[in-house]
Amino acid sequence: MTESDVVIERLTLIGVGLIGGSLARSLKQAGAVGEVVGLARTEATLRKALELGVIDRAETEVERAAQSASVVVIATPMQVMPQMLADLDRCVGPDTVITDVGSVKGYVVEAAQKQCPHNVARFVPGHPIAGKEHAGVEASYADLFVDKSVILTPTKHTDNHAVQLVTSVWQQTGADVQTMDVRVHDRLLAATSHLPHMVAYALVNFLAKHSESETLFKLAAGGFYDFTRIASSDPVMWRDICMTNREEILQALKGYRSSIDTLFSAIEAGDGDALHECFQRAKLSRDKGLDSKNKVSAK
Repeated sequence: MTESDVVIERLTLIGVGLIGGSLARSLKQAGAVGEVVGLARTEATLRKALELGVIDRAETEVERAAQSASVVVIATPMQVMPQMLADLDRCVGPDTVITDVGSVKGYVVEAAQKQCPHNVARFVPGHPIAGKEHAGVEASYADLFVDKSVILTPTKHTDNHAVQLVTSVWQQTGADVQTMDVRVHDRLLAATSHLPHMVAYALVNFLAKHSESETLFKLAAGGFYDFTRIASSDPVMWRDICMTNREEILQALKGYRSSIDTLFSAIEAGDGDALHECFQRAKLSRDKGLDSKNKVSAK
């Protein structure tokens, strides 16, 4: 890719962690960005991001970080986003496009409408469905988004050019970009992403309180590690997700609790047929779902 093909001249990252750092690495690798400016909560994070070459310039004030930016990406914990949007509304130029990477879209869309009224048309809500249990800029890498889904949830107020630009940015990372209704996104992600994290956290906490917890963890096999890997995710991020997508997560937890109750009843009754049917149905559903997903990714 030549310089004339650069998608964005200046990218500003508000939050330089796993997602923001990986986005910068990926765009640099693709030659799709000119300068990357970073703003973070701590100077230590900014120093590390500079050392790793993730950002080209570090700033500690929103006004300076967003100055002359082509695209601003908010990659902070969810409950910090309203203030960031308010700060950006006061300082970004008329051509700057703003987007975010938050896991809950209804909350951030509402915040944008309230806190960023002058620039709400150029705000494109986004959510890359990619991540690891490890946080921080040190964990970032350029290929994080390859063959992963990125969901954009534009509203009737969102400018089409802004959506096209953000779509192009994510496509440069190798991601599959799709659009979705805000409410549909939050409902689906509560079931497929937020609920599994709640289950993993609950299971690890349950075992940690066991009188023989030390022995239990030592005996844990591969299945336990695979299932509970996400319980090592950032507690601040997941606290904020629960607080900002509370109703949808509660609905998902209620449905899961019903499924656990059914399993409990079958085991209590010694109903082997019911257990076999439950396990067989789950196996077939998972195998079919993953097979379909893998076929899509291979295209």
